[in-house]
Amino acid sequence: MKSRCLLAVFGFLLLSGIAAPADDSKSLPHLSAQTRRDLIHSFDAELIYIRTQFPMGKRGLTLKDGSLSPSGQDLRQLMEMWGPSVKPGDLARISAVIIKHDTIRFEINGGPVKKQKWYQHISVSAGGGDVPVAPSDAQANPRGTYVDLMFDHYVPDLKPQELKSLLWPVFDFNSKSALESYLETVPPKVKDAIQNNRVLVGMNREMVIYSKGRAPKKIREKDGETDYEDWIYGEPPETVDFVRVVGDEVVRVETMKVNGEKVIRTAKEVELDRPTVAKGSEPPARPAVAPSLRRPGEEAPETHRMGNPDGKQPMPMPGGSAPDAGSDGPGSQGPNFISGWR
Repeated sequence: MKSRCLLAVFGFLLLSGIAAPADDSKSLPHLSAQTRRDLIHSFDAELIYIRTQFPMGKRGLTLKDGSLSPSGQDLRQLMEMWGPSVKPGDLARISAVIIKHDTIRFEINGGPVKKQKWYQHISVSAGGGDVPVAPSDAQANPRGTYVDLMFDHYVPDLKPQELKSLLWPVFDFNSKSALESYLETVPPKVKDAIQNNRVLVGMNREMVIYSKGRAPKKIREKDGETDYEDWIYGEPPETVDFVRVVGDEVVRVETMKVNGEKVIRTAKEVELDRPTVAKGSEPPARPAVAPSLRRPGEEAPETHRMGNPDGKQPMPMPGGSAPDAGSDGPGSQGPNFISGWR
């Protein structure tokens, strides 16, 4: 009797859909041929602003469920090793849209690999070899990259506007300028400072340029072992700002006001997630006994000779043996004598 009651309850749960909730991703229809054409037509050659950093090289980014990979320390290491392909605020162009089973790839600025023109495949036979008509560089495109938008099972039937919302972590389709797009990627405190043309200690170079523009004057100096730059904005008798940059970070801001007041700020006012610089490993320690090709018990050859106190062997003359120090013959020390490697 008890087992029958349990079976009845279980059957009720199955019928009501409580025990086995439906998978929303599988409930969406597959991408239709018409929608595929609409997506490629809508996004191909579209100008967009970049919202995140893309590393240079053949490896792009992967976007799934709103999360990017590589990210965090892995992305910082790639940026430190290869440099950026595009950065937040950069204007870029979607050069290709490639739709596969469960992935849509958006290539940017030509993609990471250079595409050859039809005439670059033509070569002319000359001198026993083939010479290309238009030689091409086989290296990767330094400004091209891509992002893969991945789905769980298949690419669903999405409208262009729905796809734009999924791509928001990497692309900005709405901004009218690079500044608008860049401001969406920085912390609120930095955004407010840029809009008011202020520089905060802790900003990076790019933030300073967005805030004040490129410095009309720069002075490079050295404080002990530290190299720095002073970016100077303004001319007396107006307010003059001296922005000191070490590496990619603002460490000091000095403001000379019209009334002669001097304001210096050195305390960090904003914290940014910066890439770490990999330090080289220490050279291996030299062994106490250096390896030698001499047999056990064999003495080292005599290196100190008359006229050659530094122990260096004279270099043989062309076509003959090394001259004997102190002789007056053709092999004596003269203008052509080389006493050793210097």
